[in-house]
Amino acid sequence: MRTVVISAILSCVAAFAPSKHASRSTAMKAFEGELGAQPPIGFYDPLGLVADGDQERFDRLRYVELKHGRVSMLAVVGYLVQEAGIRLPGNIDLSGTSFAEIPNGFAALSKIPGPGTIQLVALIGLLELGVMKDITGGEFVGDFRNDYIDYGWDTFDEETKLRKRGIELNQGRAAMMGILALMVHEKMGVSLIPTI
Repeated sequence: MRTVVISAILSCVAAFAPSKHASRSTAMKAFEGELGAQPPIGFYDPLGLVADGDQERFDRLRYVELKHGRVSMLAVVGYLVQEAGIRLPGNIDLSGTSFAEIPNGFAALSKIPGPGTIQLVALIGLLELGVMKDITGGEFVGDFRNDYIDYGWDTFDEETKLRKRGIELNQGRAAMMGILALMVHEKMGVSLIPTI
């Protein structure tokens, strides 16, 4: 009995012993200095998607992260605008269904008429194929300016550009979590939007 108790205590103590694998692999260290690797966590890849240090794969995942972040920022704003009761004027189809008649959130999916759904899919396809893509191989991954629009980007110094890109990346990450929370709470029947 005494042996069982002592071995149980030793196994509990062993859980707090320093890890033998405390050093990170060189492949993981390759991305420590990348944009978005911020204190206190640093570079965070829990699934090991870029554990092999493949820069091309990392760039592809960063491109996807930026794109989803931008779409999520638009989704959060759209959700909040609709919850505030603001709607487009006019009708969504030729039969006279107005935008004001379409409910918010997931309920809208079943209420949008067929022609309205076709318009939405066509717009998303147009954006995906013609607008939201890096045609000219821009200055960095996710640079969709395509030598067309600048809005003063070229007037910033390198430090300011890096800071603004980091802000966009973090805002996109927050928006992805935000729209997920809004959708989950809507399905649970609990609104996150305060009533006035």
